[in-house]
Amino acid sequence: MSAREQASWHRLGRWLLRAIASVGFLGYVPVAPGTAGTLGAIPLALALHRTPLTWRLVIITALIFLAVAVSRRAEQLFGERDSQRIVIDEVVGFLIASLTIPFQPAFWFGAFIAFRIFDTVKPYPARRLARVPGGWGVVLDDVVAGSYTLIGLFIFSTLVRL
Repeated sequence: MSAREQASWHRLGRWLLRAIASVGFLGYVPVAPGTAGTLGAIPLALALHRTPLTWRLVIITALIFLAVAVSRRAEQLFGERDSQRIVIDEVVGFLIASLTIPFQPAFWFGAFIAFRIFDTVKPYPARRLARVPGGWGVVLDDVVAGSYTLIGLFIFSTLVRL
């Protein structure tokens, strides 16, 4: 392979890394890229909602590991820690947040708002986990935010049914 071909493949690899880390370049939105990334997660979450819970858990687990690897490489590419352009972690977090919620618009809207609040505020232990080096720190705080959202919506839906 010539040097020119190698350079071409290298450019393609960087482009793919940017596309995946930014979820189709949603992370490049100039205002609130995390919110844009979360919005981008909704179609995937809706599609997964129709699959059995076991498959959803397998897919989310695989996406966590993918997000960690992609985030680690993207941090190196962007030259900054937890760059705002990396929003694949928002996708993982929102998939967790919407894991078992009812298929009703009010719950999906609530999941979106609650997830964005938890992701922004970063309640314990999210803020501490965000300091973990590499891709794990990028992803784990969103896993916590998604988990808190899921728990909160479960409690809310249980109280509403009473």
